[in-house]
Amino acid sequence: MDLKVTKLHISAVLPSRAHPGDAGLDLYSIEEAHIGPGERWSLGTGIAVEIPEGHAGLVLPRSGLAREHGITLVNSPGLIDAGYRGEVRVLMLNTDPAETVRIEAGARIAQLVVTPVALAEPVEVAELSDSARGDGGFGSTGR
Repeated sequence: MDLKVTKLHISAVLPSRAHPGDAGLDLYSIEEAHIGPGERWSLGTGIAVEIPEGHAGLVLPRSGLAREHGITLVNSPGLIDAGYRGEVRVLMLNTDPAETVRIEAGARIAQLVVTPVALAEPVEVAELSDSARGDGGFGSTGR
């Protein structure tokens, strides 16, 4: 499958895989940031993508940034719908309680996974069918 990408900024870098067969395409920042403890930043990638119909783009954190600096994504996963044509931006959060994290322009800041989605249509019903779990929610399966 092809993923159509448009550069919106001269320094934008096309998404790329670190290794053949990797599910995620690395996304690169076109901006510098100094993200203080507990701060959120929206970083531009300088690209727009055309997610194929019947698919979604999921913007996910990079494990290295999480491990080394406590960086995660505020709305992880970020969702790019097939009809969106604006800039891909990454909403980063510094979870480190003391250290400021510096992001350089050109740094890999997140990854994009394109995946098929079922376009379910809500249908109101009087009741749902029974299941083994029933309405057991968070923590209902014990430890």
